[in-house]
Amino acid sequence: MSVYHFIGYWGDGCEDILQKIITQSRKVAKVESGSCNVLYVGCECLPILAKNTSTNIIGGISAGGFSGDPDVWIKLRENKLILGREIFGKVPLFWMKVDQVIWFSSQLQLLLQVMEKPEVSISGLYGYSCFSYVPTPLTAVNQIFSVPAGVEMIWDNINNYKLHYLDQWYESQEQVKDEKVAVSQLQTLLKDAVEKQISDINNEPVGVFLSGGLDSSIVAALLVKAGVKVRAYSLDFGKFGISEFSYAEKVANFLNIPLVKVDASPDKIKKYLVPTVQALDLPFGDGVTVPLYLLNKAASQETNIIFNGEGGDQLFAGWTNKPLIAAGIYQSQNPQKQEGFMQQYLRTFHRLWGYENRVYLPQIYAQIQGLNAEEWLVNALDISFASSLLHRLRRANLMLKGSQNIHPRASALGFVHGLNVRSLFCDLNLAKWTFQLSGELYLQGACEKYILKRAVQDLLPSDIVWRQKRGMGVPLTSWCFHDLWHNIGNWLNPGIIAAENIFYPDIATQIITGQLGGNIQGRRIGEILWLLIMWELWYNHVFGRKVGKISFNHSFVLPSWLWKQYKKIQQQFPVY
Repeated sequence: MSVYHFIGYWGDGCEDILQKIITQSRKVAKVESGSCNVLYVGCECLPILAKNTSTNIIGGISAGGFSGDPDVWIKLRENKLILGREIFGKVPLFWMKVDQVIWFSSQLQLLLQVMEKPEVSISGLYGYSCFSYVPTPLTAVNQIFSVPAGVEMIWDNINNYKLHYLDQWYESQEQVKDEKVAVSQLQTLLKDAVEKQISDINNEPVGVFLSGGLDSSIVAALLVKAGVKVRAYSLDFGKFGISEFSYAEKVANFLNIPLVKVDASPDKIKKYLVPTVQALDLPFGDGVTVPLYLLNKAASQETNIIFNGEGGDQLFAGWTNKPLIAAGIYQSQNPQKQEGFMQQYLRTFHRLWGYENRVYLPQIYAQIQGLNAEEWLVNALDISFASSLLHRLRRANLMLKGSQNIHPRASALGFVHGLNVRSLFCDLNLAKWTFQLSGELYLQGACEKYILKRAVQDLLPSDIVWRQKRGMGVPLTSWCFHDLWHNIGNWLNPGIIAAENIFYPDIATQIITGQLGGNIQGRRIGEILWLLIMWELWYNHVFGRKVGKISFNHSFVLPSWLWKQYKKIQQQFPVY
């Protein structure tokens, strides 16, 4: 099972551009079908799914390496071009129109090779600053767009397309309320999901990213129960943060599987930060990305297939829903409150929404004033698909945090290491069934994901199943104020940022001093810095922006301890 990407076009007169890409690549395979040409980069022979004529598929990719079951696909039917993407969003699919040609690719970097003078999309940048990912159908590049998850885009001519929705998440009118019935049905669905995802595995070992949390532990337990040889991989943040390794170790011992501790110390983070940015292809601003890169790198030494626990929170109403449920109830009781529910949802991303005039230079701020971040939430939070608050939130989390962030970045980080990435909770039958469940089976008092815990309580130690969720504690703020301090002065250097004419040059100093906003403190400092770092590195190492002249007039020139002393003196003896 090889890992590859594709680029192609629908139209005439672009063969010379494909030929240029061929000469730059070591492994290529080509499909020609009338006016549509597809070039596979990373494989020397055509994938099996690309030869599927019965469904008119001339190309595609499966994140998990399943032949004949692509996650993105290209079809030709009755002289129509069709670009499609499954609903979980595991693999991105990009397109752009150049003259009388539609270009498409599974990788943004391949399309950048086609563009003469690419420009950053200010709308895409603004979306990224709000969410830590670029919301579809935008990308970070002007005139390049993304196919939404669960959609086929159909062109009957170069200038017009229509959208065909393949699947939608919607609340069932009939809700299962009986706990015993729900547990039995869920156990069967989990078993079926495992069997489908291991159907091509013979005797080779597979990897599991094991945090010791509920979702990854369930995946490991179900695979072991199904007779699969499992090797687990868990992160070690060293002296920083709150270690979850002891929980992962307990699960591994209980299941009698080997556990590999993966070093995620600041030195490793610095070394693999740029490779992570390049592997992700799109800008993703979450701090977990480099640690996940390290996990994939370690796993690739011993296996070709990796399983993760991604998607469990979105399917089973994980811990992030609690404040939103409280906000929704409060909003219904206080309809005159200034801040609406969509604004409350935007705040759960904890990024730069609401700080625009303090972040962007006036000329950029003027461009984004006409943009409304709430518009990117409207479809996901549409009450006509889910009337109850919990199902409405689950739909939104699947469509936003899941398909636009978690799943595509997981696949990208696996692909760069030659891994097929499989997510047990990305099972359509299982996901659709969860919209048949009564809300009381998800959240009982302070216990989230209640029905999932009941269904698996015999597979794992009780304190693993019933312990309170904490999430992956990536110690971003600790890193930024210690080992990465001087690096921030390079990554967010005011001289470089000034040359770009997008952000205020001293934005990093504004963040660490608390001057950007009163709510940006503690862990939020590291999250916002990281958001900007990942954008700047993407801008330089993927988009190809030339780096400006470095300035040495910034806070990060001093050692962090000396800078803190200097700030104390300033506070004691202010200059008026």
